[in-house]
Amino acid sequence: MRPAFEKVDIETGMSWALLNRRLDSGIPFEWHHHPEFELTLTLNSRGHRLVGDHTGPYDDGDLVLVGPSLPHSWCSHSAIDNSKPHVALVAWFTEAWATRLLEIFPEFGSLSGLLAEAHQGVQFSDRVAKEVRPLIEKLPELAAPERLVTLMQTLQIISLDTDRVRLSDALDDDFEPAASDDRIRRVLDYLHEHFREPVVVPELAEIACLSSATLNRLFKRHTRQTPIDYVTRLRIGRACSALMEGKVSIAAAADLAGYRNLANFNRQFLALKGMTPREFRRQYVS
Repeated sequence: MRPAFEKVDIETGMSWALLNRRLDSGIPFEWHHHPEFELTLTLNSRGHRLVGDHTGPYDDGDLVLVGPSLPHSWCSHSAIDNSKPHVALVAWFTEAWATRLLEIFPEFGSLSGLLAEAHQGVQFSDRVAKEVRPLIEKLPELAAPERLVTLMQTLQIISLDTDRVRLSDALDDDFEPAASDDRIRRVLDYLHEHFREPVVVPELAEIACLSSATLNRLFKRHTRQTPIDYVTRLRIGRACSALMEGKVSIAAAADLAGYRNLANFNRQFLALKGMTPREFRRQYVS
């Protein structure tokens, strides 16, 4: 797995960033987070996405807005047209950028509610995704000023989507983005690299240069979970990825996620997903 924290580079002279990602072999599972908002349109690809504690399928034309520091990943299992690449068109913009937009242009007032919901992740309706798809698809071809105008037009349209769906559980009132604390970010980076290994809180505390008690308190403030609960979700998320691809057995999926005891894996999977691994796989693999 790649490190949990992803650094988004916004070019000099630009107020936001655009990624035109095209992958012949599919979109890999890369569980990560960053302090920017992320609007992603996925094309010619089917698979599943994980946003916070949400796991669900996606298909061609999937449009999702993810808020700052909310962990997320897409993982494909097939292309619609195998002769063409999987495509992810990604727009990143900062919270400061969005705040200034709302301050300067009161006409964008409807965007305020959407940005608040994005902290849980938002999936847009098929109707609105189809409406803005041509706008987003032409972004890579536009000059910088036209790109900005088109992004603003896209944001205005999606902010009026009354059928959008929030993906992850609501955040606690005392939640603070993990990216705001380098100590917690170091721990998260370590956990995302070593999630298959046993969690030893004193070792994590050393990484953060904190006492174990302080680490537990700060970690829960930043992630809404204990380190052990956080790793459990990472492991189950990795297992979900393997199960949805349908290429390995349940035991092998458990092993890929770091479980050495299948009964423990089944118990934790049921507790988090509300169904057994077999029932979960049956939803995606016929």
